[in-house]
Amino acid sequence: MSLLQSVRTAIPPINPAGYPFIAVFALASLALSWLSTSLFWIGVGLTLWCVLFFRDPKRITPQDENLVIAPADGRICFVGHRRPPPELMLGDQPMRMVGIFMNVFDVHVNRAPVTGRIERIAYKPGAFVSADLDKASEANERNGFVFETPHGPLAAVQIAGLVARRILTWGEEAQQVQAGERIGMIRFGSRVDVYLPDVAQVVVGMDQRTVAGETIIAQYGSDGRLDRSVPLRFRED
Repeated sequence: MSLLQSVRTAIPPINPAGYPFIAVFALASLALSWLSTSLFWIGVGLTLWCVLFFRDPKRITPQDENLVIAPADGRICFVGHRRPPPELMLGDQPMRMVGIFMNVFDVHVNRAPVTGRIERIAYKPGAFVSADLDKASEANERNGFVFETPHGPLAAVQIAGLVARRILTWGEEAQQVQAGERIGMIRFGSRVDVYLPDVAQVVVGMDQRTVAGETIIAQYGSDGRLDRSVPLRFRED
């Protein structure tokens, strides 16, 4: 393998949504070089961070209808029951919910947590409080996906954060998606909440790190119990 091929293999690809931002940061760095060498290097650092933010690495996703996969990289910030957002039309009763907080250094490409049909996509404008706070699920700008699955409806809600001001959605209503398929992105710090049917068994805990498209966050068993023989994360060695 050549040196160039080795570098390409080691560096994750960049999602096209990041190209305009990377270009702006790079041009700003060049402009700052006329003012100060120190400012130029600060600009270079910010440009490299922007490249890092928009990275879109390959993920190996298990295709099993009994598994629910993390839709986002980040840290588990909520495990419990919560009433789903009304625009999802999932009823007024609390559902099992797992919240994943993404900081500004995490991969921000969001992936489908299950294989199924996108029944509904619902956007709601809102505030921009810190996404790791519980009230962010209700107060912040958000975009929800409702998936039809053999076990009942499941929802993934993209939530804007304190810095994030733009939610990107790549799926469409009535579209069939595979678990791990890219469905959107939130630019800068944010959160994704997953609302699960009661028959789902959550297998992650608070503060655990997740990898979008790989970490198993919940599982269905034929007898309603967790199958401990299934690894909690799939990755190519």
